[in-house]
Amino acid sequence: MLEITQNKLDVKSEYFFNLLQRIKERPGMYLGKRSIIRLRMLLDGYGMARMELGLPRTEQESKFDRFQEWIQAKFNITSSQGWDSIILFYSVDERDAFEKFLICINNLLAGRLPEVAYVCTPNSSESTPQFTQRIASRAELILGGTRKA
Repeated sequence: MLEITQNKLDVKSEYFFNLLQRIKERPGMYLGKRSIIRLRMLLDGYGMARMELGLPRTEQESKFDRFQEWIQAKFNITSSQGWDSIILFYSVDERDAFEKFLICINNLLAGRLPEVAYVCTPNSSESTPQFTQRIASRAELILGGTRKA
């Protein structure tokens, strides 16, 4: 006799980063191919489904909400472009952008500040120490006041 076991998942629990890990391990199964645009659509659908079910936002989802600001700080972007569009702009193609997303999200989750020195420039009226302080303050705000080396 064949025994079937079901993996039941409590949808109210922390699940978001587990989903990202599974996508990282098997992107073809979840997205069809390594694509930052498809990833964004999947994550938007995930969020909409939870909202329509009336489920509260989890701590992990709230932490991911800071990803947009983290990416904007990393690439010194102040426009209203989404994180996926920003990463794609600085990538060779969608596959490269997908790989960059994985690196960036790991850095955010590890509490690392975005490496903004390579893409940021000081305002014309600020000195180097002022610029450095502005970038550090902005990055610490994005990470919720915690800073790790």
